[in-house]
Amino acid sequence: MTVNIRPATVQDVDLLVLLEKTFLNDELSPSAMGLEGQAFNRTELTELITKHWIVVAEDKGRIMGYVIAGRWGFFEAWPIYRTLLNRLPQLDWHGPKLTKANSCQYGPIWVQQTYRGQGVFEALVSEICRQVAPHFSYMLTFIAEDNERSFAAHSGKAKMQVLDFFTVSARDYYLMVAETLR
Repeated sequence: MTVNIRPATVQDVDLLVLLEKTFLNDELSPSAMGLEGQAFNRTELTELITKHWIVVAEDKGRIMGYVIAGRWGFFEAWPIYRTLLNRLPQLDWHGPKLTKANSCQYGPIWVQQTYRGQGVFEALVSEICRQVAPHFSYMLTFIAEDNERSFAAHSGKAKMQVLDFFTVSARDYYLMVAETLR
């Protein structure tokens, strides 16, 4: 397997839209009946590619993984991101105060099931960190409490720290941070 990690281009948008729709609820556990993940549409993905960051992993020209990062101005239209941003001033951790100016939203990240456990996740996280680092010192994300696989990957392989725990729409989440300069 030879995986190529690269920035997404606008030519990738159609496939990314399809992947977003197809694997929208991959991270939801069977007990999360009635919940639905959030998929980005064509316009949003195009904006993320041209004004923010999407990194893709491809094997033999086929995208089999991607990760997204973006400035808060893009994400704060959704209630869950506003909740996350409202929690920042109260966070007590070892680093400087986290703000919209020194952090961005990281995620979602998706890796095709047959490629999991082969280093693709780590390669995507490493590259998105590299691309975001000139602009932000920290990337923040939230992971559903019942998504044990994602939590293990982010706390272990991505070396993200738990900052907080919060609830939105009767679902519990970990708020996590990673430094972009490692």
